[in-house]
Amino acid sequence: MRLALSFVLPLLAVLALIAYATIPLFDSLTLRWSVRDLEVRSRLVANTLGEPLTRLLDENSNQKIVKYFEAVTRDERLFAIAYCGENGREVKTPNFPSQISCATHIDENSSILRVKNGSLHIALDTVTDLPGHLVLVHDMSFVERRSSDTRKYLFYLFGALGLVISLVTVVVAQLNWHRLLSKMKGLVRGGAIVKRLSQIDSPELLPLAKDLRVLIRDIETERLARDENQISWTPAALKKILNEELAGDEIMIVSNREPYIHNFKNGKIEAQFPASGLVTALEPVMRACSGTWIAHGSGSADKEVVDKYDRVRVPPDKPSYQIRRVWFSKEEELGYYYGFSNEGLWPLCHMAYTRPVFRTSDWEQYKTVNQKFADVVVEEARTDDPVILVQDYHLALLPGLIRKRLPKATIITFWHIPWPNPETFGICPWREEILAGMLGSSILGFHTRYHCNNFIDTIDRYLEARIDRETSTVSHRGKLTAIKSYPISIEWPGKFINAEKSAVESARDIRLRNDLSKDILLGVGVDRLDYTKGILERFLAVERLLELHNEWIGKFSFVQIAAPSRSSIEQYQNFEGEVRAMAARINSRFGRSGYQPIVLKIEHHSPDQVFEYFRASDVCMVTSLHDGMNLVAKEFVASRDDERGSLILSQFTGASRELQAALIVNPYDIDQCAKALHMALSMPEEEQRERMRSMRGLLQEFNVYRWAGRMLIDASRIRQQNRLSGRIQDTEFTI
Repeated sequence: MRLALSFVLPLLAVLALIAYATIPLFDSLTLRWSVRDLEVRSRLVANTLGEPLTRLLDENSNQKIVKYFEAVTRDERLFAIAYCGENGREVKTPNFPSQISCATHIDENSSILRVKNGSLHIALDTVTDLPGHLVLVHDMSFVERRSSDTRKYLFYLFGALGLVISLVTVVVAQLNWHRLLSKMKGLVRGGAIVKRLSQIDSPELLPLAKDLRVLIRDIETERLARDENQISWTPAALKKILNEELAGDEIMIVSNREPYIHNFKNGKIEAQFPASGLVTALEPVMRACSGTWIAHGSGSADKEVVDKYDRVRVPPDKPSYQIRRVWFSKEEELGYYYGFSNEGLWPLCHMAYTRPVFRTSDWEQYKTVNQKFADVVVEEARTDDPVILVQDYHLALLPGLIRKRLPKATIITFWHIPWPNPETFGICPWREEILAGMLGSSILGFHTRYHCNNFIDTIDRYLEARIDRETSTVSHRGKLTAIKSYPISIEWPGKFINAEKSAVESARDIRLRNDLSKDILLGVGVDRLDYTKGILERFLAVERLLELHNEWIGKFSFVQIAAPSRSSIEQYQNFEGEVRAMAARINSRFGRSGYQPIVLKIEHHSPDQVFEYFRASDVCMVTSLHDGMNLVAKEFVASRDDERGSLILSQFTGASRELQAALIVNPYDIDQCAKALHMALSMPEEEQRERMRSMRGLLQEFNVYRWAGRMLIDASRIRQQNRLSGRIQDTEFTI
């Protein structure tokens, strides 16, 4: 509106000036035209009066001539008549102007006499048959009325003309402005802005594009100075990035698993840190940035320690953030967690050849719990545009539910497990609902580019959406989602790296604890008791090693730490039985007094206990059949500050794309795994050191703070683009 007024008001002022200069000209033209008209009328009247006036003059009766003149002057324009004859004879109507007499010199053509209430036109006409002249006086008040009407019509004309020109101009300006806004929004939302600006050929955008290029180059220059490779990624660096990029913004994490579980133990409440890759990765992030972690309260004492708002401050020893716990009914937990999530989505996304199970009742509970999480997120949000990190496959519907309630929120969803190909995902009966829910995210992250491509292909197959593969973005229902790879990592340096025990002391204590000889070589595997982790294949590799290289019998033992997981699900119960049976068979075959080739520990171990096993081992085996990343491999490498030990890593883990100095194997190829195990146990110390140093250097550079920092920086960029787009829309509404 302001823009319209700034154009219309000057236009109206110019038209007023034109009218002011034009109206006197029209008055002059009207007068001249009227005078000419009166002259013509005077000649006609004089010619008409000639013959009757001649007869009256012959009768020599002035009285009859006056009456005749009065009858003629009844015409509204003919004001008075006089006859100027020979010998000074004058006959005139009573209202004839006193200023005029036959003795007064009158121009041969005409003249105008100004009187008190107007003007009179005086015309002198010579009639051939008369011995004298007729003086006809016309009332010119009609000319004033005509001029007044002309000025009024001109005023209306210029006013209407100004209005029409203004409306047409504003409409054209609006159309061009909307076109400009549309192009600018495309530039702002489309990514690669500098490149797009350089390709602009629209004349109306060129001046703005030049200014934007300068601004964006300044921003990019500033970012280059803060390039990822130049940052030492620590909690302090992450806090600095949060302060610079997301200053004052609210950070929330939402996951099924909570970072601290409170349980009753021996009559007391203890806080436990769960063995979870997700928690291991995200808990340092939340300690660095503070905020709220929303999660399922699953501990036996969880309700005892929360306040009236279901919140508790953690970590227990040095609180720096809060957990908001969400409670489930038994039916909800069975259907949402054990049912749809872990009997449906988990096997669907892992190529471990376990058939997924989909039940409608489980799906209904899954939707209910996702809605419950969405309600809690809205309750906990202090602003209408928080930054929300949604974690994993348990909450696939949550981004879309949050987006409906908090449309300005920046939602980063990270999918911690693999994403299957479109054909595999198509098995799910509710595939469209899950995909649409995930596309409520601003950013959707996976571990590897391969999983990103699988997801985009799945969208292409099952949803109506606009996909830009060059920028890896998906536009669905008017919302843009960026699909990015963020290889997750671990904290560096690890919290237990400065433990009192050295690697040598850990090796000694672990062997004593497990009744192993002090000089035996030790292998370790640390996993949840899950069929995707390749535990059976690992045992077969140990068995094959002892078959092919019997010199290792009595000199090598493998400790498998297997945390019980989802034990209420039948597949997991059966799998535990298989693991126990295979370990017993191999120990029966190759074991002897004081020696077992496989030490199976199906029990929970704390992170510090796992760390000690890592430092005590000569080789770590990670033989997942399919895995998103696998942080166990990275944790083992991080624990070896002595630069000793070897890592055997499955090619089907995301970590194998980074830790290429490990011994990469196909876990289905048992002979290859046995060969790799023999190579690891026989590897010279110098080679161990070179491989371990290479992997540790990579983990130091690409740690969990960098993983989180990259996502938060990308979130900041999206927020800046959305705010710029919002300012453009606000400008549009004020036009």
